[in-house]
Amino acid sequence: MTAMEKMDVAVIGAGVVGLAVARALSLTGREVLLLDRAPRIGSETSSRNSEVIHGGLYYPNASWKATMCVRGRHLLYNFCEQRNVAYQKIGKLIVATEQSQTREVLPNLYKNAKRNGVNDVALLSREDISILEPQVKSYGALWSPSTGIVDSHEFMLSILAEAEEYGTTLALHTNVANARIVDNRIHLYASGIWMDCNTVINCAGLWADQIARLLHSKSSSKWQPPRQFFARGTYFRLRGASPFHHLVYPLPDPEGGLGVHATLDLQGQVKFGPDVEWLDVDTDPDTLDWKADQGRAERFYASIRQYWPNLADNFLEPDYTGVRPKLEHPNLIVGDDLPFADFRIASPREHGIPGLYHLFGIESPGLTSAMALAEHIAQSLEC
Repeated sequence: MTAMEKMDVAVIGAGVVGLAVARALSLTGREVLLLDRAPRIGSETSSRNSEVIHGGLYYPNASWKATMCVRGRHLLYNFCEQRNVAYQKIGKLIVATEQSQTREVLPNLYKNAKRNGVNDVALLSREDISILEPQVKSYGALWSPSTGIVDSHEFMLSILAEAEEYGTTLALHTNVANARIVDNRIHLYASGIWMDCNTVINCAGLWADQIARLLHSKSSSKWQPPRQFFARGTYFRLRGASPFHHLVYPLPDPEGGLGVHATLDLQGQVKFGPDVEWLDVDTDPDTLDWKADQGRAERFYASIRQYWPNLADNFLEPDYTGVRPKLEHPNLIVGDDLPFADFRIASPREHGIPGLYHLFGIESPGLTSAMALAEHIAQSLEC
């Protein structure tokens, strides 16, 4: 029989959620090995987003996204204060670009935010908006003062530093090439070594369903992991000074996502995005194209001018793209509207394997939710 290394905890994926889980478990005294196939931490979905600390306004009450976002925002701000991670609580306007949106859509979003426990939101008039953001054209808006921005790279490095202080070992360039369940024990194969693990947390992001299929394909359990799909989002940066003082969002995009919004970074520069480009249902994450496409600029100009009509031609430059793991795909549903797709946390209660947790569909608000997801996993393992 092949010799095996005994491991306490293996966390697969060193994106922001995997880092947060490793930190949370190391703080409880567990011996954690954090694995990632990439040469750097957080080099995929975690570093290719808007870097926004979300309020928790949009998601159905009691959903994972609502619960984890609201709790995670609180934990994230506290962590940044304690560890001196750069952030700004600059607030967000969600603007109605059509008069009809002020009668039902905007008030419904306000009510949903309140149901989720976001009690500092306010509905603003056109006159209010002209004071906050003179350049924005809108018939009304929802104001979220607790929304902010964070340096996501500094945030992830600080999480890693604390995890390592408490004993986490990081292994980069380490791909989990094989995995299996044997007598309810979890075996992982990476870098030429089989590991026998007490606990495995699958935070592999774009590859989470592939890791899960490796583990469960030969399992006696009838449970099988969900399939993940992918939506690419492109960002453009604005040449010149920012016309905004706060984040500016349209109402959510019916095709998925929160619409092409304006976000500021900590240096005051503006970027717009992401849009939603659904990739083929059979897309392999190993073949993803991460290059920003200049050809998508025309759609951006049209979307942005709905709330900022003064955007001049030739002032947008391609910046970067991100890819979000999704649990639904428009080509595989009946009807025009995508159903709400929540985070999915598959626990031993669901699949029957002790010590094994899978996190699927961790897209926005994943950055905001990371520390709350980690807290949930740590508390579940203590039960």
